[in-house]
Amino acid sequence: MNYKQLGQTGIQVSQLCFGTMSFGGDADAAESGRMFAACRDAGINFFDCANVYSDGAAETILGELIKGTRDELVITSKCFGPMGDDINARGGSRRNILQSVDASLKRLGTDRLDILFMHHWDKNVPLEETLRALETLVASGKVLHLGASNYAAWQIAKGLGISQKNGWPRFDVIQPMYSLIKRQAEVEIFPLAMAEKLGVISYSAVAAGLLSGKYGRGTRPDVGRVVSNDKYASRYREDWFLDVAEQFTSLAEELGLHPVSLAVAWAGAHPAVTSPIFGARNVAQLQPSLASIEIEMTPELHSRIAALSRTPPPATDRLEEQR
Repeated sequence: MNYKQLGQTGIQVSQLCFGTMSFGGDADAAESGRMFAACRDAGINFFDCANVYSDGAAETILGELIKGTRDELVITSKCFGPMGDDINARGGSRRNILQSVDASLKRLGTDRLDILFMHHWDKNVPLEETLRALETLVASGKVLHLGASNYAAWQIAKGLGISQKNGWPRFDVIQPMYSLIKRQAEVEIFPLAMAEKLGVISYSAVAAGLLSGKYGRGTRPDVGRVVSNDKYASRYREDWFLDVAEQFTSLAEELGLHPVSLAVAWAGAHPAVTSPIFGARNVAQLQPSLASIEIEMTPELHSRIAALSRTPPPATDRLEEQR
């Protein structure tokens, strides 16, 4: 396992980050513990969580697992999504942010989060209010560094500008979606991250399983997020995605590699990405992602894989400048 500096934080993190969304849901406490142990044995020190994962159960399980080694680990969590029926227990308000972090710290059994992500942009709350609340948390020591998840490039840039103007701590890390199928981050988010020296922990490298080898024009598993979850079915509904998945699986077979290993390695090879996040429901499903670190992702191989999907147009739509 290699380690990389996370943006300008000075924190060294493993080249892979384990996402704990399955904890307390697809994976019970015992299986979560086995996956956590396998990650630690592989050298992973970076674990991503969120308050909404399994309605808080993921944080509770992770909190039990990190006891005794907390200071060796880099732990993230997020706030924004609804936590219960209270109409105010959601969003980017100062009230919700402060209450959410206190609740997360209690569930995790720790005195601080290494990184707190705003999980989504809140169009109903001035960004100044959100950032001022985050400044309070950093000043109190409850949060060490700030992050933005699922923000557009202009939203990240606006946040950076407001923070600089007011002398507040800025976003140090971002968490965008990124895979061979979903490449929009290449257009503006990644260039912004590289220009501002932001850490990047991308998610969904396997595209909700589309790049796992189980999907193609005539291939579809009986169970899976794209099959059974309306949100993922809508996200990955484009017909050409199946063509990419089928060609990608064929290439992985040609190379003698597991498609999941190749998908994670490809996403992690982008120069803007610090650590791709990967998840699993059980230890067996975990292994191919861990094996991604053994793949030598040469520029030639990276380009060959990229050619299987559509390259998004540049932000200015001046296509001739890409030649």
